[in-house]
Amino acid sequence: MSFPQALRERRRHRRLSQLELAVRAGTTQRHLSFLESGRSEPGRAMVVRLAESLELPLRERNDLLTAAGYAPVYPRTSLDDPALAPVRTAIEHVLAAHMPYPALVVDRHGDLVTANAAFGVLTEGMAPELLEPPVNAYRIALHPDGLAPRVANFADWARHVLDGLRNAYDRDPDDRLAALHAELTGYVGTRTGPAGALGFAVPLELRTPDGDLRLMTTMTTFATATDVTVAELRLEAFLPADEASAALLAKRAARPSAGVRAP
Repeated sequence: MSFPQALRERRRHRRLSQLELAVRAGTTQRHLSFLESGRSEPGRAMVVRLAESLELPLRERNDLLTAAGYAPVYPRTSLDDPALAPVRTAIEHVLAAHMPYPALVVDRHGDLVTANAAFGVLTEGMAPELLEPPVNAYRIALHPDGLAPRVANFADWARHVLDGLRNAYDRDPDDRLAALHAELTGYVGTRTGPAGALGFAVPLELRTPDGDLRLMTTMTTFATATDVTVAELRLEAFLPADEASAALLAKRAARPSAGVRAP
């Protein structure tokens, strides 16, 4: 894709006018118009400013630079690389600190990177094939052989998961995310709750052999990451929404987990 086309598509996807983007990037609407029509060639610094002004994910910033004929700025390092040892250590500490509550780390597509032992409370009774790598957190959340049969408030939970997936696509359009959203929508059908008031958060009301759990979710990212791999990691933690859920999770913590732990 040419730079003019790539710039136009990203600006329109974010519903910005040429004037709005020009103001953000510290340039003129006329110059931006010339860039989008191919009448002007952007300097490297201008491409970086435009990418920042569009609030593009690091992966897309690299793509925009490449389209303009420049080398990517942001590295994409394997998580197994020694250079990311501090990141792996930080993740391990955070996951351990969340015990006895379930917590997992996923990539931009929702594929499981790692999880703590308490994650087993979510995966109990799932079809074995759903727990074969790559395990996808979005899929196991709504698949009929995954978490779905044990979710008491499935309509609200399904809307929450599908909205999250749609928001991920809006931030970073991707064919795989679009296909995943279509797949999950097929599992859910019309069984989603209305967008009415649900309190301050949508809980996960989960049935377990030990009793029912009410869990809230929180999301954590590496906000200052300058590596594509690190920037795309998300840690999702499930926290008890009441004292009974906290007590049940604490009781389970001493028992072996049947969950999945990715390498």
